[in-house]
Parts: sequence; structure tokens; C-alpha cells
Amino acid sequence: MSLKVHNSYTRQKEEFKSITPGHVGMYVCGPTVSGESHLGHARPYITFDIVYRYLTYKGYKVRYVRNITDAGHFEEEGKAAEDKVGKKAILEKLEPMELVQKYTNLFHWAMLQFNCVEPSIEPTATGHIVEQITMIEKILKEGYAYVVNGSVYFDVKKYAASHDYGKLSGRIIDDLLETTRELEGQEEKRDRADFALWKSAAPEHIMRWVSPWGEGFPGWHIECSAMATKYLGAEFDIHGGGMDLQFPHHESEIAQSTICNHHNPARYWMHNNMITINGRKMGKSYNNVIKLTELFSGNHPLLTQAFSPMTIRFFILQSHYRSTLDFGSTALEASEKAFKRLWEAYEILMKLTITATRQPVLDVELNDKIVRMVNEFDEFMDDDFSTAKILANMFELASTINSFKDKLIDINVISAETLALLQKGFKTYLEDIFGLKGATPNSDSLEGVMHLLIDIRREAKSKKDYATSDKIRNQLSRLGIELKDDKDGNVSWSNT
Repeated sequence: MSLKVHNSYTRQKEEFKSITPGHVGMYVCGPTVSGESHLGHARPYITFDIVYRYLTYKGYKVRYVRNITDAGHFEEEGKAAEDKVGKKAILEKLEPMELVQKYTNLFHWAMLQFNCVEPSIEPTATGHIVEQITMIEKILKEGYAYVVNGSVYFDVKKYAASHDYGKLSGRIIDDLLETTRELEGQEEKRDRADFALWKSAAPEHIMRWVSPWGEGFPGWHIECSAMATKYLGAEFDIHGGGMDLQFPHHESEIAQSTICNHHNPARYWMHNNMITINGRKMGKSYNNVIKLTELFSGNHPLLTQAFSPMTIRFFILQSHYRSTLDFGSTALEASEKAFKRLWEAYEILMKLTITATRQPVLDVELNDKIVRMVNEFDEFMDDDFSTAKILANMFELASTINSFKDKLIDINVISAETLALLQKGFKTYLEDIFGLKGATPNSDSLEGVMHLLIDIRREAKSKKDYATSDKIRNQLSRLGIELKDDKDGNVSWSNT
């Protein structure tokens, strides 16, 4: 069965055929690093990490480009528009690039916690100003943009007259012109639906670059068109991102790239659906935005406990990427328990062996069922990355695995080849494709626990409660941890 992908542009499942056989170019819109990553960032980057891993598993050489937006992401409000990075830098009293580095580092840390593979290339908007200016000049030359007071705008109405503007997002140009909200300073645009390619910088604006139209900064949409073109070419295989980016961001990308490169930039457009929290859309107005650090620590009023990155990753995999996903403590707690059960079954499975001392009596029905269910792993992934169906099979197989362990079913009733297939299937999917990891002791948590025990022991000794003091030392010694008291009363510990 060949891989089929749901193409957001055509709204149908299509057989995946890369432009260059054996190679895939994939661009995914990265974060705007003006603040800390939140729950909304978890889904797209885990989703496309799975896509990347599976394409690699299928033998493709993948060039995965995921950008960093460190300038130019702004609400279009005329000449006074401020990009998000510059605005936040003023609020935090940091240099813009200092702010960018701070939140880029936090984003990378979060992706590491989620066990996401690093992209092949991670370009930044500020590192590609020249490419963006060049692209804007080309759009102007083609007659699809105009300059007003040092700003450059894309002429949406002219583009829509001869192109399918709105096809990706399902929007009609006449409706856009009627419903686009009035914003202060928009009078310099010819039409409200037009979007900025370049903005003239006000005197107080920090982030600014020299351009043929005066000092300013790029629009949000042009940066992705420029970077995708540079690293993947005029046409590439997959463009991914969250559904919220379909309009205006991806619709604008298509328009810009089509004029410059005479191509819809991507052959397949893929979008993960939105997340909700306890049934409500996540947003500042609802006071339900959960930062990733809050998710991992449990330090948020909507959370009853801390949730590990692997629990979050597993929870996301339990639903199809195009379905709405509702986060909530109850659902996450259930997911945490389910992940624990599945991983325990996996660990049991990897220890199972066929007894060689006697000839097994093959249970053909069970043997064939296991083979079929494992072979369905690839079939489900080839059907638009249906991770939830694979996990459903795994849980059913986990019951059989536990029956082998508890001797309710004799392991010898399946063949050695079937057991090997089962072990390989679980390992390949759980670890290599799904990117999951079992629970391992957290060094920071262990350090904290040890300091707590040392403090309790010190307090016990001060009260001459030597029984408790000795009990702590002896119990830790049995666990392979040695406490050392120096002459000044300080205590250190080490694994023996």
C-alpha cells in the first residue's frame, strides 16, 4: 500500500509522490520567538516530527526545514505596526536579539523534552532579509504589489482576478473584502484585504533594515516564502503547519510564491487541527493558555498535576492529527495511565522468548491474528498517518502479551518468527516512529529528593533521633546510594 496524504489544498486524500524520487522536501512554519512556547506549539511540531520520522522509515531522504520567526510577525495596523519581537523586547527591557535567543533556547529545550528530531535546516527571518527584499522586488516588477509611504503591499484583488486566491482556506475574495476588519492606519492600502510585504519603520521602531523603499522590516508572510524557496526550491513536496495558519499566512505564501516562482510552492499542504482546553479554544481572553513549562511542572490552575513530555506526546498520538484534540487534566491523567500500561507491556514483550526445549503446538488463529495486526501498523500509517489506529492495535496486542507473561496463554503456541515480528513492530513504532521513551529517573528530581532526605536526616540528628538518621542512611545504602559526612557536618551523596 502506498502512502496517502490528505491535501488541504484539494481537500482530498492523494497518493504521495515526491517530486524527486527517494527525496522529500518539507517546510513547517516554526514559532514566533517573542514569548515562551505553549501547549498550542506541542501539536504541530510533534505531528510533523512523526511525519518526518515515518518518511525516513520508508526510505526517503528528507530535508526538513522549520523556520524561526524572529521579526516581522505583526498585526497589520498601518505604519504604526509593531512586530511581536520588537514589542515584547521593549516590555522585557531586553535587546530584541537577546529576547529572541532567550525564547529560541526555551523552544529548543521543549522540543528536546518531547524527543523531537532536529530539523535539517532552521533558518531565521532576520538572517534572510536580503532574500525577502529580492522576492518583494520581483513581485513589484510583476505588477502585483505597490509602494505607499515606504511600505509595500500585495495587491490581493489583482491576484484574485486570475488566480485561485482563497482556495486553500475556502474563502471567497468578495467576502474577504467585505469582512476584513477596519484597523487604524489602513487607509494607505488600496483594499483592506491587501497584506504587507514590507513595513516602513517608525522612528521609535527598534528592528529595522535598509531597503529600496526606506528603513523598515518585513511582513510575516514573505519570510516563509523566501526561506522555503531558498532551501527547497520553487516547488517542494510538503508544507505543514497548524490549521490556524491556513489564512492569512499560508494563503498569502501561495500568492507570493506563485507570482515569483510561477508555482504553488507545495505539492501537498498538511494541517493539524486545533486544540481545545476543557472544551474551549485556547486563548488569552479565556485565561487558559498553558505554557509548556507549566504543563511539565503542573503549575497552572487548570492542571491537577504535572504531566511528563512523553505523556503529552502519547496523548497527541491517540488522536488523528486532523481531528480536534481536547486537553484537560482528566484526559491527560487517563493518557498517562494508558501510556504506562502500554510501555510495561512493551518491556515484557522484549523479554519474551520461545522455549526451545519442546516442539510448540502452533495456534494458527492467534499466530495469524498477531501477524495481521502488526502488518496493519504500516497500512494505518500509509492511510494519512493514522497513529490512533496503530495504538488501538497495540493495546489489543498488549492484552495478549500480558497473557503470555501470566501464563494464561503458552508463548510456545506462536512461532519464533511471529514473536520476532511482534517485537520488531513494537520497537520500530513506539521508539523509532512515534519517538516515545520509557520513564527514566530525572536527574533534577533525584537531586531534589536527595537534598530533602539529607535535610530530614540532619534534622533527626539534631533532635538526637539517631534511629531515623540511621534508617535513612541504611535504606539508601541498600538502593546503592552512599551518604558521606565530612568533619564540618556537610553531607554529600554518590551512587555506589
